[in-house]
Amino acid sequence: MSNSIYPWQESSWQQLQALRPRMPHAILFHGAAGIGKSDFIERFAQGLLCEAVLADGHACGQCASCGWFSQQNHPDYRRVRPESMEDEPPADGEEGEGEAKKAAKSKTPSKEIKIEQIRALADFMNISTHRQGLRVVVLYPAEALNMPASNALLKTLEEPPPGTVFLVASNSLERVLPTILSRCRKFAMPMPSHGEALAWLKEQGVADADSWLREQGGAPLAAMTQAESGSREDLETLLQLLAHPSIEGALKVADKLQKVPLSGPVSWLQRWLYDVFSYKLAGNIRYYPRYQKELAGLADKIHVSRLLAAIKGANERRATADHPLSPKLFLEDMLLEYTNCCA
Repeated sequence: MSNSIYPWQESSWQQLQALRPRMPHAILFHGAAGIGKSDFIERFAQGLLCEAVLADGHACGQCASCGWFSQQNHPDYRRVRPESMEDEPPADGEEGEGEAKKAAKSKTPSKEIKIEQIRALADFMNISTHRQGLRVVVLYPAEALNMPASNALLKTLEEPPPGTVFLVASNSLERVLPTILSRCRKFAMPMPSHGEALAWLKEQGVADADSWLREQGGAPLAAMTQAESGSREDLETLLQLLAHPSIEGALKVADKLQKVPLSGPVSWLQRWLYDVFSYKLAGNIRYYPRYQKELAGLADKIHVSRLLAAIKGANERRATADHPLSPKLFLEDMLLEYTNCCA
């Protein structure tokens, strides 16, 4: 694992080093999704465990501890995140594999952090550290903790084991239990400037970087992920409908996008509605400047009360997009509601 951090994180890294002499038992890093918080805290975790840490707080990359960390088997480090974020699925071909295990593998990976994952930390925290240093737990995103897991983590944070540091990241503080927030030292991670993020994307060879960056609200890692996913065609299909709404078009687009993860179309609609609202109030467009003409026309046409109702409806749908009874019906309902709003 490289010690490098993203260019826009240099100031945050320097601020973080000031905490090292009196390290809090839990730090909660918060900021927008897609700006590199998880990479940042894992770099910091490696620095905390390093046996020859550099003057700037980065890990040396050469000691035994750094070797274990880069191979993801450091005995004093644990990473907790949803199954859906794990890099590798369980190994196939294990001897004695039964039907129950095969069935478990076939299930969609969970997007939650479960209580079993928090309980599994108990043995880790109750034994001596391997190298007589710190014990580090990295957990993200905090809002993925389900309620039983949140309560289990809270008990641990209320009576933290000595020599243990929790590094937690969150994209949305309002979705984290207030009692957990109160037991963590909060550390804000700022959004990079548009110029800084755009320069980095161009260095990575991202084509049409400015459009991707704007459409992801200025989050460079989210922009690069979307650019690499090749989802532009799906996005354009939806934006064309939003720009020129019709009942027939809504039904066709719902049919075409029904196999796309629904969080995508919902978030695209949320950003579109934000642009309409922003243009109506202040003449500004954040996400889709290339659709300025269409956004201006809609802003002039839609009454504020109807626009606010549409925004509220989109926000409510975002909360249920991961578990729809029928993706096609979900999309039809969402797009027809938008079409009616624009009528």
